[in-house]
Amino acid sequence: MSRNIAKQPETPIVRCAIYTRKSTEEGLDQDFNTLDAQREAAEAFIKSQKNEGWECLPETYDDGGFSRVQTAAGRY
Repeated sequence: MSRNIAKQPETPIVRCAIYTRKSTEEGLDQDFNTLDAQREAAEAFIKSQKNEGWECLPETYDDGGFSRVQTAAGRY
């Protein structure tokens, strides 16, 4: 007798990058700052989606102390 065992479809891997941003430099010199807090929150959310195939990339993408006004002003 053969048994028909249905294979579960594989969950696709979703690679997640975390981008953190703060428009001023104020407080960025602290041991734990808003960029760290943003990253921790995003990592926790990504971990909560592990069963959906989500995984966090190890690279960090942090912009601290840059505002759109500052970067736009330099273009003119």
